[in-house]
Amino acid sequence: MRGDRVALLPLPLLVELKLASGISAPHRLKDLADVIELVRTLSLPRDLGASLDPSVRPKYEELWDTAQTAERE
Repeated sequence: MRGDRVALLPLPLLVELKLASGISAPHRLKDLADVIELVRTLSLPRDLGASLDPSVRPKYEELWDTAQTAERE
């Protein structure tokens, strides 16, 4: 609708927040699955991890590797 305001996050920040949520809250595993889907759908590069907070960087790299090897439906 015209006049509605929308808040947009830069993609690296969105990935970072999804990773932090999935790591810190076991009931939020969908956030980690969302990162895998973002990697696949947008062909995100592995080196995007270098721009992420160090606390989530290893998980991004792990999920990036998973996105490359997991079977796609």
